[in-house]
Amino acid sequence: MTHYFRLWLASVRYSLVRMMMFRFDFLLWSAVELAWMSVNLLLIEILYRHTDSIAGWNKYEMLLLVGTALLIQRLLMGFFWTNLFEIGRNVRSGQFDFYLTQPGQPLFMVSTRKLDPDGLANSLVALGVVYYAAHHLGLAITWEGLALYGALIALGLVVHYSLLLLMASLTFWIVKTEGIEGSYFTIAEFGRLPRAAFKSLVSNVVFVYALPTVIVSNVPASAVLGRLEWTQVAWLFALAAVWFAFAVTLFHRGIRRYTSASS
Repeated sequence: MTHYFRLWLASVRYSLVRMMMFRFDFLLWSAVELAWMSVNLLLIEILYRHTDSIAGWNKYEMLLLVGTALLIQRLLMGFFWTNLFEIGRNVRSGQFDFYLTQPGQPLFMVSTRKLDPDGLANSLVALGVVYYAAHHLGLAITWEGLALYGALIALGLVVHYSLLLLMASLTFWIVKTEGIEGSYFTIAEFGRLPRAAFKSLVSNVVFVYALPTVIVSNVPASAVLGRLEWTQVAWLFALAAVWFAFAVTLFHRGIRRYTSASS
């Protein structure tokens, strides 16, 4: 573990040095992501000018839910998005050989090569939205509650990471996967909706159970709102374990299939 922690710190240093070299790029993408988040929050403001409740959620409860969904997504973008998105390009060019020869497990090296400070910076904005909503709802914030919320966010991050890794791993069988990987954002959009909005059997099966992007944001938000059911926590933990195991298995099967571009 010490060895891998040192490797990760080296990646962090590399990313920070790169950010300082291209400061305008960091500021530009931070502004773009912030604008995208602002559009999502503005949409809530507009909707709640015409109604007091959506699927039983008032304005600030919805803000808390959307802030939670944005927090998970910003953490994914900050830690893993660039790394996993580049798998396809590296496999096609033969640069994937570089990861296979590094002093660490290939999946770890692939996943942690770079950090995106702009995504991590905007995760603080998302966390601020959660705090703002909780404050207006008059919710008491305790250390135990923060620990539980953080653990549930981590489980949600595992699910999102696994979904993205699954899409990226298809590059070992398909020539180009950019379109498939881009569909992640379409799937993630459903995470900003209350679970109660999915009333039909089909929508529940597809978006709550089969593609669990709804539950990964609804469960942490429910914990803050005091509506958490421990069966939901067990279900989220099981989802994270199953999807992660499936994604890692597919990735390693892809590695056994991989031959470098020079072969």
